Amino acid sequence: MTDERATDARATDDSETDERESALLAGVPDGLLIGGRWRPAADGATLAVRDPSNGDVVKEIASATVADGLAALDAACAAGPAWAATPARERGEILRRAFDRLQELREDVALLMTIEMGKPLAESRGEVGYGSEFLRWFSEEAPRVQGRYGPNPEGTGRMIVSQHPVGPCFLITPWNFPLAMATRKIAPALAAGCTVVVKPASLTPLTTLLLAQVLLDAGLPDGVLNVVTTKDTGPVSEAIIRDPRLRKLSFTGSTPVGRALLEQAAGGVLRTSMELGGNAPFVVFDDADLDRAVDGAMAAKFRNIGQACTAANRFLVHRSVADEFARRVTARVEELRTGRGTQEGVTIGPLIDDRAVDKADALVTDAVERGATLRTGGTRLEGPGTYYAATVLSDVQAGSSILREEIFGPVLAIVPFDDEDEAVRLANDTEYGLVSYVYTRDLARGQRMIDRLETGMMGLNVGVVSNAAAPFGGWKQSGLGREGGAEGIHEYLQTKYTLTPDPA
Repeated sequence: MTDERATDARATDDSETDERESALLAGVPDGLLIGGRWRPAADGATLAVRDPSNGDVVKEIASATVADGLAALDAACAAGPAWAATPARERGEILRRAFDRLQELREDVALLMTIEMGKPLAESRGEVGYGSEFLRWFSEEAPRVQGRYGPNPEGTGRMIVSQHPVGPCFLITPWNFPLAMATRKIAPALAAGCTVVVKPASLTPLTTLLLAQVLLDAGLPDGVLNVVTTKDTGPVSEAIIRDPRLRKLSFTGSTPVGRALLEQAAGGVLRTSMELGGNAPFVVFDDADLDRAVDGAMAAKFRNIGQACTAANRFLVHRSVADEFARRVTARVEELRTGRGTQEGVTIGPLIDDRAVDKADALVTDAVERGATLRTGGTRLEGPGTYYAATVLSDVQAGSSILREEIFGPVLAIVPFDDEDEAVRLANDTEYGLVSYVYTRDLARGQRMIDRLETGMMGLNVGVVSNAAAPFGGWKQSGLGREGGAEGIHEYLQTKYTLTPDPA
Protein backbone atom coordinates (compact mmCIF):
# COMPACT_ATOMS: atom_id res chain seq x y z
CA MET A 1 0.00 0.00 0.00
CA THR A 2 1.33 3.39 -0.93
CA ASP A 3 2.12 5.63 2.04
CA GLU A 4 0.73 9.00 0.98
CA ARG A 5 0.77 10.23 4.52
CA ALA A 6 4.07 11.44 5.82
CA THR A 7 5.41 14.58 4.19
CA ASP A 8 2.53 15.32 1.82
CA ALA A 9 -0.10 15.62 4.54
CA ARG A 10 2.05 17.87 6.65
CA ALA A 11 3.06 19.99 3.69
CA THR A 12 -0.50 21.19 3.21
CA ASP A 13 -0.71 22.57 6.77
CA ASP A 14 -0.57 26.34 6.40
CA SER A 15 -0.36 29.13 8.92
CA GLU A 16 -4.09 29.83 8.68
CA THR A 17 -4.90 26.23 9.62
CA ASP A 18 -2.40 26.31 12.48
CA GLU A 19 -3.88 29.55 13.78
CA ARG A 20 -7.41 28.12 13.68
CA GLU A 21 -6.35 25.03 15.61
CA SER A 22 -4.46 27.12 18.15
CA ALA A 23 -7.42 29.44 18.70
CA LEU A 24 -9.78 26.48 19.09
CA LEU A 25 -7.54 24.74 21.62
CA ALA A 26 -7.06 27.95 23.58
CA GLY A 27 -10.84 28.22 24.01
CA VAL A 28 -11.22 24.76 25.54
CA PRO A 29 -11.29 24.82 29.37
CA ASP A 30 -8.19 23.33 30.98
CA GLY A 31 -9.48 22.85 34.52
CA LEU A 32 -11.74 20.53 36.47
CA LEU A 33 -15.44 21.42 36.51
CA ILE A 34 -16.59 21.15 40.12
CA GLY A 35 -19.70 22.84 41.44
CA GLY A 36 -20.07 25.04 38.37
CA ARG A 37 -16.51 26.42 38.54
CA TRP A 38 -13.46 25.55 36.48
CA ARG A 39 -10.50 25.06 38.78
CA PRO A 40 -7.03 23.50 38.84
CA ALA A 41 -6.25 20.19 40.49
CA ALA A 42 -5.73 20.35 44.25
CA ASP A 43 -2.01 19.66 43.85
CA GLY A 44 -1.62 21.61 40.61
CA ALA A 45 -0.88 18.47 38.58
CA THR A 46 -1.57 18.40 34.86
CA LEU A 47 -1.75 15.87 32.06
CA ALA A 48 -0.68 16.32 28.46
CA VAL A 49 -3.09 15.73 25.60
CA ARG A 50 -1.35 14.68 22.38
CA ASP A 51 -2.25 14.69 18.71
CA PRO A 52 -1.80 11.04 17.60
CA SER A 53 -1.04 12.14 14.04
CA ASN A 54 2.33 13.57 15.09
CA GLY A 55 2.74 13.02 18.84
CA ASP A 56 2.71 16.74 19.63
CA VAL A 57 1.29 17.97 22.93
CA VAL A 58 -1.70 20.15 22.02
CA LYS A 59 -2.84 21.14 25.52
CA GLU A 60 -2.04 20.69 29.19
CA ILE A 61 -5.09 20.21 31.42
CA ALA A 62 -5.72 19.59 35.09
CA SER A 63 -5.15 16.08 36.44
CA ALA A 64 -7.50 15.42 39.34
CA THR A 65 -6.49 13.92 42.68
CA VAL A 66 -8.68 11.64 44.77
CA ALA A 67 -9.69 14.70 46.78
CA ASP A 68 -10.79 16.44 43.59
CA GLY A 69 -12.88 13.45 42.59
CA LEU A 70 -14.64 13.40 45.94
CA ALA A 71 -15.16 17.16 45.78
CA ALA A 72 -16.91 16.63 42.43
CA LEU A 73 -19.14 14.02 44.06
CA ASP A 74 -19.82 16.46 46.92
CA ALA A 75 -21.03 19.00 44.36
CA ALA A 76 -23.20 16.45 42.58
CA CYS A 77 -24.80 15.36 45.84
CA ALA A 78 -25.45 18.95 46.91
CA ALA A 79 -27.12 19.80 43.62
CA GLY A 80 -29.13 16.58 43.48
CA PRO A 81 -32.38 17.46 45.29
CA ALA A 82 -32.96 20.71 43.43
CA TRP A 83 -32.20 19.16 40.06
CA ALA A 84 -34.48 16.18 40.73
CA ALA A 85 -37.25 18.66 41.59
CA THR A 86 -36.69 20.69 38.43
CA PRO A 87 -39.62 20.20 36.05
CA ALA A 88 -38.89 17.67 33.34
CA ARG A 89 -39.74 20.17 30.63
CA GLU A 90 -37.14 22.59 31.99
CA ARG A 91 -34.49 19.87 32.07
CA GLY A 92 -35.38 19.00 28.51
CA GLU A 93 -35.14 22.60 27.34
CA ILE A 94 -31.58 22.87 28.68
CA LEU A 95 -30.60 19.77 26.74
CA ARG A 96 -32.26 21.14 23.62
CA ARG A 97 -30.40 24.44 23.89
CA ALA A 98 -27.15 22.50 24.21
CA PHE A 99 -28.07 20.53 21.08
CA ASP A 100 -28.72 23.73 19.15
CA ARG A 101 -25.42 25.20 20.29
CA LEU A 102 -23.50 22.12 19.18
CA GLN A 103 -25.00 22.53 15.72
CA GLU A 104 -23.61 26.05 15.63
CA LEU A 105 -20.21 24.76 16.77
CA ARG A 106 -20.22 21.73 14.46
CA GLU A 107 -17.00 22.58 12.62
CA ASP A 108 -15.09 23.49 15.77
CA VAL A 109 -16.18 20.36 17.64
CA ALA A 110 -15.34 18.17 14.65
CA LEU A 111 -11.88 19.69 14.33
CA LEU A 112 -11.25 19.28 18.06
CA MET A 113 -12.09 15.57 17.89
CA THR A 114 -9.82 15.09 14.89
CA ILE A 115 -6.96 16.82 16.70
CA GLU A 116 -7.18 14.78 19.89
CA MET A 117 -8.36 11.43 18.52
CA GLY A 118 -7.15 11.35 14.92
CA LYS A 119 -10.23 10.34 12.94
CA PRO A 120 -10.76 11.98 9.53
CA LEU A 121 -12.60 15.27 9.66
CA ALA A 122 -15.55 13.91 7.68
CA GLU A 123 -16.06 11.23 10.32
CA SER A 124 -15.76 13.78 13.11
CA ARG A 125 -18.51 15.82 11.48
CA GLY A 126 -20.62 12.68 11.42
CA GLU A 127 -19.98 12.14 15.11
CA VAL A 128 -21.13 15.66 15.90
CA GLY A 129 -24.42 14.82 14.22
CA TYR A 130 -24.74 11.46 15.95
CA GLY A 131 -23.46 12.56 19.35
CA SER A 132 -25.51 15.74 19.59
CA GLU A 133 -28.63 13.77 18.68
CA PHE A 134 -28.58 12.19 22.14
CA LEU A 135 -29.12 15.67 23.60
CA ARG A 136 -32.13 16.23 21.36
CA TRP A 137 -33.54 12.73 21.85
CA PHE A 138 -33.37 12.84 25.63
CA SER A 139 -34.61 16.42 25.75
CA GLU A 140 -37.79 14.92 24.31
CA GLU A 141 -37.75 11.85 26.57
CA ALA A 142 -37.46 13.88 29.79
CA PRO A 143 -41.16 14.84 29.97
CA ARG A 144 -42.28 11.38 28.84
CA VAL A 145 -41.25 9.46 31.94
CA GLN A 146 -44.43 7.74 33.05
CA GLY A 147 -45.82 5.62 35.85
CA ARG A 148 -49.15 3.87 36.23
CA TYR A 149 -52.17 3.91 38.50
CA GLY A 150 -54.98 1.44 39.03
CA PRO A 151 -56.82 -0.87 41.40
CA ASN A 152 -55.12 -3.94 42.76
CA PRO A 153 -56.63 -7.29 41.74
CA GLU A 154 -58.31 -7.77 45.11
CA GLY A 155 -60.11 -4.44 44.85
CA THR A 156 -58.88 -3.33 48.28
CA GLY A 157 -56.59 -0.52 47.22
CA ARG A 158 -55.03 1.53 44.44
CA MET A 159 -51.53 0.94 43.12
CA ILE A 160 -49.32 3.86 42.17
CA VAL A 161 -46.11 3.04 40.29
CA SER A 162 -43.80 6.01 39.88
CA GLN A 163 -40.30 6.62 38.50
CA HIS A 164 -37.63 8.63 40.33
CA PRO A 165 -34.02 9.69 39.61
CA VAL A 166 -31.58 7.04 40.78
CA GLY A 167 -29.30 9.69 42.33
CA PRO A 168 -25.67 10.77 41.85
CA CYS A 169 -24.02 9.04 38.90
CA PHE A 170 -20.41 8.40 37.92
CA LEU A 171 -19.93 8.22 34.15
CA ILE A 172 -16.66 6.91 32.67
CA THR A 173 -16.25 7.46 28.94
CA PRO A 174 -13.72 6.02 26.44
CA TRP A 175 -11.41 7.77 24.01
CA ASN A 176 -12.69 6.55 20.65
CA PHE A 177 -15.89 8.62 20.30
CA PRO A 178 -15.18 11.67 22.48
CA LEU A 179 -18.51 13.41 21.91
CA ALA A 180 -20.97 10.58 21.38
CA MET A 181 -19.84 8.52 24.36
CA ALA A 182 -20.23 11.57 26.60
CA THR A 183 -23.65 12.67 25.36
CA ARG A 184 -24.94 9.09 25.33
CA LYS A 185 -24.44 8.96 29.11
CA ILE A 186 -24.83 12.59 30.20
CA ALA A 187 -28.06 13.32 28.30
CA PRO A 188 -30.23 10.52 29.77
CA ALA A 189 -28.85 11.08 33.26
CA LEU A 190 -29.70 14.78 33.20
CA ALA A 191 -33.06 14.13 31.55
CA ALA A 192 -33.96 11.70 34.35
CA GLY A 193 -33.09 14.28 37.03
CA CYS A 194 -29.74 12.82 38.10
CA THR A 195 -26.58 14.77 38.82
CA VAL A 196 -23.32 13.43 37.48
CA VAL A 197 -19.56 13.24 37.74
CA VAL A 198 -17.96 12.51 34.37
CA LYS A 199 -14.46 11.14 33.92
CA PRO A 200 -13.44 11.26 30.26
CA ALA A 201 -10.54 9.22 28.94
CA SER A 202 -7.20 10.92 29.52
CA LEU A 203 -6.29 10.39 25.85
CA THR A 204 -9.22 12.45 24.51
CA PRO A 205 -10.68 14.68 27.25
CA LEU A 206 -10.92 17.98 25.37
CA THR A 207 -14.23 17.35 23.62
CA THR A 208 -15.92 16.54 26.93
CA LEU A 209 -14.54 19.73 28.47
CA LEU A 210 -15.96 21.76 25.59
CA LEU A 211 -19.29 19.92 25.86
CA ALA A 212 -19.46 20.73 29.57
CA GLN A 213 -19.03 24.42 28.83
CA VAL A 214 -21.79 24.20 26.21
CA LEU A 215 -24.14 22.70 28.81
CA LEU A 216 -23.25 25.41 31.34
CA ASP A 217 -23.93 28.07 28.71
CA ALA A 218 -27.28 26.38 28.02
CA GLY A 219 -28.32 27.06 31.62
CA LEU A 220 -27.37 23.90 33.48
CA PRO A 221 -27.26 24.74 37.22
CA ASP A 222 -23.99 24.57 39.11
CA GLY A 223 -23.04 21.14 40.38
CA VAL A 224 -25.41 19.17 38.15
CA LEU A 225 -22.55 18.26 35.82
CA ASN A 226 -19.01 17.86 37.13
CA VAL A 227 -15.99 16.80 35.07
CA VAL A 228 -12.76 15.35 36.42
CA THR A 229 -9.88 14.65 34.07
CA THR A 230 -7.01 12.65 35.50
CA LYS A 231 -3.99 10.52 34.74
CA ASP A 232 -4.57 8.68 38.06
CA THR A 233 -7.67 6.94 36.76
CA GLY A 234 -7.69 3.93 39.09
CA PRO A 235 -7.44 5.66 42.48
CA VAL A 236 -9.77 8.54 41.56
CA SER A 237 -12.43 6.25 40.08
CA GLU A 238 -12.29 3.74 42.93
CA ALA A 239 -12.70 6.46 45.56
CA ILE A 240 -15.83 7.75 43.84
CA ILE A 241 -17.27 4.28 43.21
CA ARG A 242 -16.78 3.16 46.82
CA ASP A 243 -18.34 6.32 48.27
CA PRO A 244 -21.72 5.30 49.76
CA ARG A 245 -23.42 8.39 48.33
CA LEU A 246 -22.95 7.23 44.74
CA ARG A 247 -25.93 5.37 43.30
CA LYS A 248 -25.08 4.68 39.67
CA LEU A 249 -22.02 3.72 37.60
CA SER A 250 -21.91 3.79 33.82
CA PHE A 251 -18.78 2.67 31.98
CA THR A 252 -17.77 2.17 28.36
CA GLY A 253 -14.49 0.39 27.75
CA SER A 254 -12.79 -2.98 27.80
CA THR A 255 -14.33 -6.06 29.37
CA PRO A 256 -11.42 -6.65 31.83
CA VAL A 257 -11.73 -3.11 33.20
CA GLY A 258 -15.51 -3.47 33.29
CA ARG A 259 -15.22 -6.61 35.42
CA ALA A 260 -12.94 -4.80 37.89
CA LEU A 261 -15.35 -1.88 38.15
CA LEU A 262 -18.28 -4.24 38.73
CA GLU A 263 -16.39 -5.74 41.65
CA GLN A 264 -15.90 -2.27 43.12
CA ALA A 265 -19.54 -1.38 42.51
CA ALA A 266 -20.78 -4.52 44.25
CA GLY A 267 -19.93 -3.11 47.69
CA GLY A 268 -22.46 -0.32 47.29
CA VAL A 269 -24.92 -2.42 45.27
CA LEU A 270 -24.76 0.27 42.59
CA ARG A 271 -26.93 0.38 39.53
CA THR A 272 -24.54 -0.30 36.66
CA SER A 273 -24.48 0.13 32.91
CA MET A 274 -21.56 -1.55 31.17
CA GLU A 275 -20.85 -1.18 27.47
CA LEU A 276 -17.85 -3.45 27.04
CA GLY A 277 -15.83 -5.20 24.36
CA GLY A 278 -17.00 -6.74 21.10
CA ASN A 279 -15.98 -9.35 18.57
CA ALA A 280 -18.56 -8.68 15.89
CA PRO A 281 -19.15 -11.27 13.17
CA PHE A 282 -19.93 -10.01 9.65
CA VAL A 283 -21.65 -12.87 7.85
CA VAL A 284 -21.92 -12.90 4.04
CA PHE A 285 -24.05 -15.68 2.57
CA ASP A 286 -23.78 -17.00 -0.97
CA ASP A 287 -26.97 -15.19 -2.04
CA ALA A 288 -25.85 -11.79 -0.70
CA ASP A 289 -25.70 -8.68 -2.84
CA LEU A 290 -21.90 -8.48 -2.92
CA ASP A 291 -21.79 -4.81 -3.86
CA ARG A 292 -23.92 -3.98 -0.84
CA ALA A 293 -21.92 -6.38 1.34
CA VAL A 294 -18.63 -4.74 0.37
CA ASP A 295 -20.06 -1.29 1.05
CA GLY A 296 -21.24 -2.52 4.44
CA ALA A 297 -17.88 -4.12 5.16
CA MET A 298 -16.04 -0.87 4.52
CA ALA A 299 -18.36 0.97 6.91
CA ALA A 300 -18.43 -1.74 9.57
CA LYS A 301 -14.66 -2.22 9.58
CA PHE A 302 -12.98 1.07 8.74
CA ARG A 303 -15.30 3.58 10.39
CA ASN A 304 -13.28 5.33 13.10
CA ILE A 305 -10.15 3.59 11.77
CA GLY A 306 -11.57 0.32 13.08
CA GLN A 307 -11.44 1.67 16.64
CA ALA A 308 -15.04 0.96 17.61
CA CYS A 309 -16.64 -1.68 19.78
CA THR A 310 -19.16 -2.16 16.95
CA ALA A 311 -16.42 -2.68 14.34
CA ALA A 312 -16.73 -5.94 12.43
CA ASN A 313 -13.96 -8.21 13.69
CA ARG A 314 -14.50 -11.53 11.88
CA PHE A 315 -15.73 -11.59 8.27
CA LEU A 316 -17.40 -14.96 7.81
CA VAL A 317 -17.97 -15.39 4.08
CA HIS A 318 -19.54 -18.35 2.27
CA ARG A 319 -16.82 -20.30 0.54
CA SER A 320 -18.44 -19.94 -2.90
CA VAL A 321 -18.10 -16.13 -2.80
CA ALA A 322 -15.15 -15.72 -0.41
CA ASP A 323 -12.54 -15.11 -3.11
CA GLU A 324 -14.69 -12.62 -4.98
CA PHE A 325 -15.58 -10.80 -1.78
CA ALA A 326 -11.89 -10.66 -0.81
CA ARG A 327 -10.93 -9.36 -4.26
CA ARG A 328 -13.54 -6.60 -4.20
CA VAL A 329 -12.91 -5.50 -0.65
CA THR A 330 -9.13 -5.47 -1.20
CA ALA A 331 -9.55 -3.18 -4.20
CA ARG A 332 -11.62 -0.81 -2.07
CA VAL A 333 -9.12 -0.87 0.80
CA GLU A 334 -6.25 -0.06 -1.53
CA GLU A 335 -8.10 3.14 -2.50
CA LEU A 336 -8.07 4.39 1.09
CA ARG A 337 -5.69 7.23 1.89
CA THR A 338 -3.88 7.32 5.20
CA GLY A 339 -2.86 10.59 6.83
CA ARG A 340 -3.68 13.33 9.30
CA GLY A 341 -7.43 13.55 9.60
CA THR A 342 -7.56 17.26 8.82
CA GLN A 343 -6.23 16.74 5.30
CA GLU A 344 -8.48 16.58 2.24
CA GLY A 345 -9.11 13.06 1.00
CA VAL A 346 -7.77 11.25 4.05
CA THR A 347 -9.95 8.27 5.00
CA ILE A 348 -7.69 6.49 7.53
CA GLY A 349 -6.17 8.46 10.39
CA PRO A 350 -3.69 7.37 13.04
CA LEU A 351 -4.40 4.81 15.71
CA ILE A 352 -4.70 6.30 19.17
CA ASP A 353 -1.20 5.35 20.42
CA ASP A 354 1.78 3.04 20.01
CA ARG A 355 0.13 0.23 21.95
CA ALA A 356 -2.71 0.14 19.42
CA VAL A 357 -0.22 -0.12 16.56
CA ASP A 358 1.69 -2.87 18.36
CA LYS A 359 -1.52 -4.84 18.92
CA ALA A 360 -2.67 -4.60 15.30
CA ASP A 361 0.75 -5.64 14.07
CA ALA A 362 0.96 -8.58 16.48
CA LEU A 363 -2.49 -9.87 15.47
CA VAL A 364 -1.68 -9.66 11.76
CA THR A 365 1.71 -11.33 12.24
CA ASP A 366 0.14 -14.18 14.21
CA ALA A 367 -2.56 -14.71 11.57
CA VAL A 368 -0.05 -14.83 8.71
CA GLU A 369 2.21 -17.21 10.60
CA ARG A 370 -0.79 -19.52 11.06
CA GLY A 371 -1.53 -19.58 7.33
CA ALA A 372 -3.62 -16.52 6.49
CA THR A 373 -3.06 -14.77 3.16
CA LEU A 374 -2.03 -11.12 3.39
CA ARG A 375 -3.77 -9.37 0.49
CA THR A 376 -2.80 -5.78 1.28
CA GLY A 377 -1.32 -3.73 4.10
CA GLY A 378 0.07 -5.54 7.10
CA THR A 379 2.69 -2.95 7.99
CA ARG A 380 3.17 -0.19 10.52
CA LEU A 381 3.91 3.14 8.85
CA GLU A 382 6.84 5.32 9.78
CA GLY A 383 6.22 8.26 12.08
CA PRO A 384 5.71 10.82 13.23
CA GLY A 385 2.34 9.61 14.42
CA THR A 386 0.89 6.19 15.17
CA TYR A 387 -0.23 4.75 11.86
CA TYR A 388 -0.97 1.23 10.66
CA ALA A 389 -1.74 0.41 7.03
CA ALA A 390 -5.30 -0.63 6.19
CA THR A 391 -5.07 -4.41 5.89
CA VAL A 392 -6.98 -7.35 4.40
CA LEU A 393 -6.35 -10.97 5.40
CA SER A 394 -8.09 -13.95 3.84
CA ASP A 395 -8.26 -17.64 4.76
CA VAL A 396 -7.64 -16.82 8.41
CA GLN A 397 -7.17 -20.10 10.26
CA ALA A 398 -8.91 -21.35 13.40
CA GLY A 399 -6.86 -20.64 16.49
CA SER A 400 -5.58 -17.29 15.21
CA SER A 401 -5.57 -14.63 17.92
CA ILE A 402 -7.29 -12.19 15.59
CA LEU A 403 -10.46 -14.31 15.80
CA ARG A 404 -10.55 -14.16 19.61
CA GLU A 405 -9.33 -10.66 20.42
CA GLU A 406 -10.90 -7.33 19.59
CA ILE A 407 -8.70 -5.82 16.87
CA PHE A 408 -9.45 -2.10 17.32
CA GLY A 409 -7.60 -1.23 14.15
CA PRO A 410 -7.95 -1.14 10.34
CA VAL A 411 -7.58 -4.89 9.76
CA LEU A 412 -10.21 -6.95 7.91
CA ALA A 413 -9.95 -10.72 8.48
CA ILE A 414 -11.87 -13.16 6.26
CA VAL A 415 -12.85 -16.71 7.24
CA PRO A 416 -14.73 -19.01 4.80
CA PHE A 417 -17.69 -21.16 5.85
CA ASP A 418 -19.77 -23.83 4.08
CA ASP A 419 -23.34 -23.67 5.43
CA GLU A 420 -25.67 -21.72 7.70
CA ASP A 421 -25.13 -23.88 10.75
CA GLU A 422 -21.37 -23.43 10.51
CA ALA A 423 -21.80 -19.68 10.10
CA VAL A 424 -23.89 -19.52 13.27
CA ARG A 425 -21.42 -21.68 15.18
CA LEU A 426 -18.48 -19.51 14.16
CA ALA A 427 -20.34 -16.28 14.80
CA ASN A 428 -21.38 -17.32 18.31
CA ASP A 429 -17.97 -18.77 19.21
CA THR A 430 -16.93 -15.85 21.40
CA GLU A 431 -17.45 -14.56 24.93
CA TYR A 432 -18.70 -11.30 23.43
CA GLY A 433 -22.14 -10.48 22.06
CA LEU A 434 -22.41 -6.81 21.17
CA VAL A 435 -23.37 -6.66 17.50
CA SER A 436 -23.51 -8.82 14.38
CA TYR A 437 -23.93 -8.09 10.69
CA VAL A 438 -25.63 -10.40 8.18
CA TYR A 439 -25.91 -10.09 4.41
CA THR A 440 -28.46 -12.28 2.61
CA ARG A 441 -31.35 -11.82 0.19
CA ASP A 442 -33.29 -14.64 1.89
CA LEU A 443 -35.76 -13.03 4.31
CA ALA A 444 -36.44 -16.32 6.08
CA ARG A 445 -32.73 -16.83 6.63
CA GLY A 446 -32.44 -13.26 7.87
CA GLN A 447 -35.16 -13.94 10.45
CA ARG A 448 -33.44 -17.14 11.52
CA MET A 449 -30.20 -15.24 12.03
CA ILE A 450 -32.00 -12.65 14.18
CA ASP A 451 -33.13 -15.54 16.35
CA ARG A 452 -29.88 -17.52 16.36
CA LEU A 453 -27.08 -14.97 16.69
CA GLU A 454 -26.16 -14.18 20.31
CA THR A 455 -25.77 -10.41 20.07
CA GLY A 456 -27.67 -7.48 21.51
CA MET A 457 -27.76 -5.68 18.16
CA MET A 458 -27.77 -6.78 14.54
CA GLY A 459 -27.41 -5.14 11.16
CA LEU A 460 -29.34 -7.03 8.47
CA ASN A 461 -27.93 -5.91 5.11
CA VAL A 462 -26.57 -2.73 6.74
CA GLY A 463 -23.08 -2.01 8.08
CA VAL A 464 -23.79 0.70 10.70
CA VAL A 465 -26.48 0.22 13.36
CA SER A 466 -25.96 3.00 15.91
CA ASN A 467 -28.81 5.49 16.35
CA ALA A 468 -29.82 7.67 19.29
CA ALA A 469 -33.39 6.36 19.05
CA ALA A 470 -32.30 2.72 19.38
CA PRO A 471 -31.19 0.74 22.47
CA PHE A 472 -27.42 0.23 22.29
CA GLY A 473 -25.90 -2.65 24.23
CA GLY A 474 -24.80 -6.26 24.20
CA TRP A 475 -25.24 -9.76 25.52
CA LYS A 476 -22.79 -12.01 27.35
CA GLN A 477 -19.54 -10.25 28.30
CA SER A 478 -20.26 -7.28 26.07
CA GLY A 479 -22.10 -5.60 28.88
CA LEU A 480 -25.17 -4.76 30.91
CA GLY A 481 -27.97 -2.30 30.29
CA ARG A 482 -28.80 -0.15 27.28
CA GLU A 483 -27.93 3.35 26.10
CA GLY A 484 -30.12 5.36 23.77
CA GLY A 485 -33.73 4.80 22.77
CA ALA A 486 -36.67 4.80 25.12
CA GLU A 487 -34.73 2.29 27.21
CA GLY A 488 -31.80 4.63 27.82
CA ILE A 489 -33.47 6.96 30.31
CA HIS A 490 -34.67 4.04 32.45
CA GLU A 491 -31.07 3.19 33.29
CA TYR A 492 -31.15 6.37 35.42
CA LEU A 493 -34.56 5.87 37.04
CA GLN A 494 -35.73 3.71 39.92
CA THR A 495 -39.23 2.41 40.47
CA LYS A 496 -41.44 3.05 43.50
CA TYR A 497 -44.69 1.23 44.20
CA THR A 498 -47.20 2.83 46.55
CA LEU A 499 -50.45 1.30 47.79
CA THR A 500 -53.32 3.53 48.88
CA PRO A 501 -56.68 2.47 50.38
CA ASP A 502 -59.58 2.01 48.03
CA PRO A 503 -61.38 5.37 48.02
CA ALA A 504 -64.70 3.56 48.23
